[in-house]
Amino acid sequence: MEKRLTHLDEAGRARMVDVGDKPETERTARAAGVVRMRKETLDLALSGQSKKGDVRGIAEIAGVMAAKRTADLIPLCHPLPLTEIQVSIEPDDTLPGFVVTARAKTRGRTGVEMEALTAVSVSCLTLYDMLKAADRDMTIERVRLLEKSGGASGDYRRAE
Repeated sequence: MEKRLTHLDEAGRARMVDVGDKPETERTARAAGVVRMRKETLDLALSGQSKKGDVRGIAEIAGVMAAKRTADLIPLCHPLPLTEIQVSIEPDDTLPGFVVTARAKTRGRTGVEMEALTAVSVSCLTLYDMLKAADRDMTIERVRLLEKSGGASGDYRRAE
């Protein structure tokens, strides 16, 4: 079965998908990403001695704010009334760096995958911005959807 890209019309022009006839359902999505850095940079971030303050707390708030503005950032993305957005940034000495996760939730006619992914992406970018004076070799990696629920396409869970 051939999949059709829903954001393109029959002539191949970009369009916003009409979700007006879809039923409102509970929808959730979880996404994750990683920011790798030198061990010394991770230690600096965790010490609270960064010149920019609470690196993790600020990056978590940035992710929440970004999720709420997803439709302003991603063309053709529907603005959604989020009922919940949670962003968590946890240190991981084995990277070394941070693991960023986000969970978005709404009751609506379209999914919240883009909101969860946007929250993770902007949180990762914020970590980079706040720590770049100490480590410009940081990398942002593995930004991905972990799972989603609700809607006609059903549930999805990444096999990792």
